Amino acid sequence: MAIAGNHLKMQQLNLKNLSLQEMEDLVSSLGEKPYRVHQIYEWVFQKDVSSIGEMTNLSKNLRNQLSELSYISRLSIADKRVSKDGTEKYLLMLEDGNSIESVLIPDEDRLTLCISTQVGCKLNCAFCLTGKGGFIRNLNHYEIIEQILSVRREKKDIINIVLMGMGEPLDNYENVIKSIKTMISPHGLKIPAKRITLSTSGLIPEIKKLAKENLKINLAVSLNASDNETRDKIMPLSKKYPIEELLKTLKEYPLPPNRRITFEYVMIKRLNDSIEDAKKLSNILKGIKCKINLIPFNSYEGVDYEAPDYKNVEDFRNILISQHYTTIIRKSKGADISAACGQLRGKWQG
Repeated sequence: MAIAGNHLKMQQLNLKNLSLQEMEDLVSSLGEKPYRVHQIYEWVFQKDVSSIGEMTNLSKNLRNQLSELSYISRLSIADKRVSKDGTEKYLLMLEDGNSIESVLIPDEDRLTLCISTQVGCKLNCAFCLTGKGGFIRNLNHYEIIEQILSVRREKKDIINIVLMGMGEPLDNYENVIKSIKTMISPHGLKIPAKRITLSTSGLIPEIKKLAKENLKINLAVSLNASDNETRDKIMPLSKKYPIEELLKTLKEYPLPPNRRITFEYVMIKRLNDSIEDAKKLSNILKGIKCKINLIPFNSYEGVDYEAPDYKNVEDFRNILISQHYTTIIRKSKGADISAACGQLRGKWQG
């Protein structure tokens, strides 16, 4: 019976995997009035119901029709680790047996949720653990959104969403854009666009496409070096998309009023943490409205790189500040539970 039930579910639509347009198509195919679209969407994404039967403002006939055609899926939290600094890491099991990680980061009076967009990653950046296991697949719309809903069930006051977990968001372009539209929709998760940040390693064609979407979200770019030779060593993607080309694209990127591009710079001892590196970085970023996050490298087992000396980080920051760049040293949180930047791998570590 379980096998038959699973087979039936595979033939049905997962309502949580539908965009607003796809929901409109479904409701229209049932001969229902357009206002039903928003009702159903709000039940799924705002009220977070687990079954169609809970949608009490729909007629019994419509609920029966929807139950025959569709279902509502949920991810299960397989493991939760809490750091001594309050960071929480969630391991979520996917329906195909794969798993991903999301990280809830406390910062004064607000909570930021870092979510994943792929199982693994293709880019194989030298400082990042996620890519070491290779790429398995893209996450779909429902799996991206469900990370937010899963944590919201435990904590209702998530303020910021950052697409900075496992994977390269722009390498999963269609599903990521579809998910962001659900996040910002007044009938979806109702998250203000200014509270959402997408982080990319610099896929230039996709950045150009994103610029035309008019989503008004924040953009962060993992730069990590001030010259192509150094960047090539740690980010193979740089060979395809050189720094000069990337920065030219970012100069043309349309920003909402009072917004800036964030450059993320992972600092690695004796590789990219010198005063000369800081001066070169200051020069190449001229003409781009930006701020800079300096991230001391987070070590993990089997990696050859080391974290920089803190004085080097401070000296690096002071050079950038002297050139009028807003520069923040980002303290890594959750390192004791492998939840810091570059440490996610989506594996059971029990």
